[in-house]
Amino acid sequence: MEPNILYTHKDLIEKSKSGHRDSQYRLYGLYVDAMYNVSMRMLGIKEDAEDVVQDSFVEAFKQLDSFRYESTFGSWLKRIVINKSINFTKLKKVAVTPLEEHDYYIAGETEEKAKTMDIQKIKNGISQLPPGYQQIINLYLIEGYDHVEIAEILGITTSTSKSQYHRAKKKLIELINMVA
Repeated sequence: MEPNILYTHKDLIEKSKSGHRDSQYRLYGLYVDAMYNVSMRMLGIKEDAEDVVQDSFVEAFKQLDSFRYESTFGSWLKRIVINKSINFTKLKKVAVTPLEEHDYYIAGETEEKAKTMDIQKIKNGISQLPPGYQQIINLYLIEGYDHVEIAEILGITTSTSKSQYHRAKKKLIELINMVA
């Protein structure tokens, strides 16, 4: 990553570290919509996403001294939002869809169909998936985490992440094909 990207909003961050409220408010304004979208994709309920985002900003500002510019501020904050969203889901006791011992493989032909689908059909399909599948799809496809990172975030094995993703993708394709 280019060094100047890592230092985006550095002045605001440094002032925020020293408790400057106006700088904190400006940082909040710059990132609140993007973080709300992340949480909304994870939780699917407006009020829950709003609560998680607020809690995430509070935690971020309390922990701002631990931010060391090893990543962008946005990616650091996004990690907090994702972790809080997952913890919120766990508190609501939304179970991850059970896994068997084998992985699924989806033929390339089916994947090609999914790539050309209307984006709205895909969004609707994702919203119909069980919560555990939604988490995996959102983390992998939308947020861009790899299976090792997803495993760490969710406290599961890498192979479970891969298996869950393949099942979620298969179910998503089925849901999209039912609409088509």
